[in-house]
This record gives sequence, structure tokens and C-alpha cells, in this order.
Amino acid sequence: MRQFISFTNGAEEYGVDIMAIREIKGWVPATQLPDLPRYMRGVIDLRGAIVPILDLRARFGGDLTEATPRHVIMVVAVGDKVAGILVDAVADILAIEDKDIQPVPDLEGGASHAFLSGLVTVQGRMVALLDLEHVFDLNAVADALAA
Repeated sequence: MRQFISFTNGAEEYGVDIMAIREIKGWVPATQLPDLPRYMRGVIDLRGAIVPILDLRARFGGDLTEATPRHVIMVVAVGDKVAGILVDAVADILAIEDKDIQPVPDLEGGASHAFLSGLVTVQGRMVALLDLEHVFDLNAVADALAA
């Protein structure tokens, strides 16, 4: 049995392994830095640590999120780095058995399936489980921060 925190991004629902979550906090404007990928909102200061913030909607090819005080940042550990994901709202804590996680179908022209580790149906709703290693290209972000 594994636990996931689910959250919404528009009409879609996603999940992140609860063990990767470090903190969930309300939206605070990020400081924009030059030469970051379009989906990176910039960085925030989280108790002295500089944390890059990724806009999940933009990462998946959509428009930048019009962030409001209702949006949240999910601070997650990705490998040995910490980063934040801008999302609409946290939805639920899900307890999922590994056998209930379905593989992501390989759809023609759908490169975004690499961002997902699986799909699960919970109470009639589809939840896409994020593969944080693929969602974040932290090497590119680290290079931009060091420049």
C-alpha cells in the first residue's frame, strides 16, 4: 500500500507519492530569473533555501497559470533536490495498492506520458500519478540558477 497526495490542475487530477512531499504552502509570487524554461515560474525563498517553482499546466504544454491566493505550491523532493509545483488545489490523500496502478497507454504524439508513472481510478475519478524525475529537468534549472 502506497499513499499519494492528489491535487487538481484545471479539470485534471494528479497524484504525487506522499514520501516526496516536503511541504504544502499557499501561493507566493516567485522571483523570475532570466533564461529559465517557460514552465519555470522562478524561485522562492523557503526559510533560507532557494526553491525553483514549476508551473505544471505550462509544463504539460498549456498556458501559464494565472496564480491567485487560492493556488498552492507543493514542495517536493526530487532526488537530492527540492522544488515546488504550482497547482490549483490539494484534493485528497489516497491509499493505493501497487496492483491497482495501471500503466500509462502509449498514445501517438503524446510525449507527456513520460511525465506519468501510472494511472489509478479512485471513486470513479481518474488520477494520473506523476513521475517527478521526468517532470522536473533540474539539471537545466540548476544550470540557469548558476549562470
